Amino acid sequence: MEYLDINDILDEARELGASDVHLTAGLPPIIRLHGSLRKLSGYPDCDEVLIVGVINDVTNDKHKETLKSGRDVDFSYVTPAGFRHRCNIYRQRGLHAVALRLLRNDIPTLKDIGLPALMGEFALRPRGLVLVTGPTGSGKSTTLAAMTDHINRNHNSHIITIEDPIEYLHQHKQSMINQREINIDVDSFALALRSALREDPDVILVGEMRDFETISSAITAAETGHLVMSTLHTTGAAETLDRIIDVYPPHSQGQARSQLANNLVAVISQTLVPTADGRGRVAALEVMSCTDAISAMIRENKIFQIPSAITTGRSKGMFSLDQDLARLTRQGYIDEKTGLLRCQDKAEYKKYLAMAL
Repeated sequence: MEYLDINDILDEARELGASDVHLTAGLPPIIRLHGSLRKLSGYPDCDEVLIVGVINDVTNDKHKETLKSGRDVDFSYVTPAGFRHRCNIYRQRGLHAVALRLLRNDIPTLKDIGLPALMGEFALRPRGLVLVTGPTGSGKSTTLAAMTDHINRNHNSHIITIEDPIEYLHQHKQSMINQREINIDVDSFALALRSALREDPDVILVGEMRDFETISSAITAAETGHLVMSTLHTTGAAETLDRIIDVYPPHSQGQARSQLANNLVAVISQTLVPTADGRGRVAALEVMSCTDAISAMIRENKIFQIPSAITTGRSKGMFSLDQDLARLTRQGYIDEKTGLLRCQDKAEYKKYLAMAL
């Protein structure tokens, strides 16, 4: 009987520089390499027996019970070689499928991943809400890990992270850092946030703001004198703010706008773009710093004006996605065709491309 050795597959994928591995019925193992899917050669097409064999190799009894109940399961998996992976097991057409995200064992610095120094300044704020947004697979977790490490290296703080699952393992440096995993250390993000306020934190990292309870608890934590960093699956500052406000009941939305106006530090939106040499991807960003003018726009329900404020806010460190794509193109990191595919407004992108910003 054929057998898939998931550790061999993961080691090969890592050597190739892949970001993800997928196992699904009817195809050999699939990797995502520089944003594109490709088959791993030399492996048979997966079927339910092969995939269940892999699942049995990577799960514990608690994971198996969750799967038997029909629910998806998320957890971290470490290979014998010591490499960490984020694993999700789900069902499709009644069969099992597996998605594994390959994680770095080292924690990159902000400079390593090409992020502006301003993000280090955001991370060292004494209080407030910092949001990193973008689609799945856009590097949000890596950015937050780098920002957390920046605090850890430079500040004497108590950092609590709440993750599902824990992706990057931090060591105590200048700071003390405690990492809590959903379904192992605590039942939910919202419950962990409520508990965190009794655990004397300076910084709280929330892996994802998924629902009203988590969002409202995170904003309350920022309001009560903590720095809170989190992520949303949104694609820009204005959309992020609209999403947050929309989860509140209509009678509470005015209060939510006021809380955001008073406590928001920054919204960083990012996407990963293939490099011109075809050997990797680079982060393209939109950065919004919550200035007095932007606070007023949030408070007065004029969020639609924020994109314009970002494009004219360069003196405050702000820039739009189109401005950053134009910069990456001018500096040779990406080609113009890629910039045109990823930009929000082709005319604006071409205008910024012609400017020496």
